[in-house]
Amino acid sequence: MNLPQFVRWATGMRWQWKVFIPIVSVLALSILAIRAILRSPENWDVKWILISAVFFAILLCFVLLTVLLVLVERPLEELMRTIERVRRGDLTARVTFAKREDDIGHLGHEFNQMIEQLNQNREEIQELHLREMARAEHLASIGELAAGLAHEIRNPLAGIAGVVDIMGKELPANSPTRGVIGEVHREILRIQAILNDLLSYARPRPPDIHPADINATVEQAASIARQQVLTKPIQVLVDPRPSLPLVEHDPALIQQVILNLVLNGIQAISGTGQVRLALHDDSGFVVVQVSDTGRGISADALPRIFKPFFTTRKEGTGLGLSLASSIVQAHGGRIEVTSAPGKGTHFNVWLPVHQSKPGRPKSASR
Repeated sequence: MNLPQFVRWATGMRWQWKVFIPIVSVLALSILAIRAILRSPENWDVKWILISAVFFAILLCFVLLTVLLVLVERPLEELMRTIERVRRGDLTARVTFAKREDDIGHLGHEFNQMIEQLNQNREEIQELHLREMARAEHLASIGELAAGLAHEIRNPLAGIAGVVDIMGKELPANSPTRGVIGEVHREILRIQAILNDLLSYARPRPPDIHPADINATVEQAASIARQQVLTKPIQVLVDPRPSLPLVEHDPALIQQVILNLVLNGIQAISGTGQVRLALHDDSGFVVVQVSDTGRGISADALPRIFKPFFTTRKEGTGLGLSLASSIVQAHGGRIEVTSAPGKGTHFNVWLPVHQSKPGRPKSASR
């Protein structure tokens, strides 16, 4: 056995052996000393004094060993049993030696305090969980009610839109009311868009996930977005990555996500600018990057952009990013965002290549 192996073996020994070996060594040396004393031609009085001293040392070793076994071994065994109870979920377990006025007692006291804190934390977590479950049930009920109302409102609204169109056509060409009719029609379309987003958010369809070309999905979203900027000095650019593997996703839903991010970027640009889409792979994930040169998002608003009905635009419904986040999470992915006022916004959409792979933490981060 070489020196490093011996060191590992020695440090891995139980503490009882580490205590017992020096004591045995002292006993062995004491026996050798007694034999040497008895064989030496010295005065017997001196010999008896030396023998008594050696026996006293032996007795002291036995006393020390007994004290160590009683004061250290038993508390350690109790501590191990208590740890095992805690591991099985019994947070009422406590050690009984915590009242001792020594280091072992201090250890027991700190251990009991730690278990007490764990017990309190568990009770608080359970209380928060019950509270959140009740809140989730309440919100689910409200969501069902809102979805039902949206569905009931949408049909009469379509009839109102038809009537408004007819009224607009019957008005004289020079009638000043035509401008009002046009404004009413635009507001009706806006209400319809809000209702459609609300229904999509409240009752999302399950994704039809299958292997598909993510480059084609991104390019289709960019192509639709380009139709929105035909008369604007804004470019929608795509940096394709043909080498990427097929990604298991729902092309229609992911196209909806990418299109929403691109349109948000377009609306954030005043004047000349661009929205760039890029793709790359990263440890079993494909990342779709959507970057714009718009006005950016303030630090106060950034943590709330994925919350339902939160929007920084007057004409926005506040459901687009929330719906996009839900779709990506249903794919086992996540959306990350970084932004600063005046420096544009950068979204990263993480999608697992294969759905069997675990997704990353599903939360947006700066």
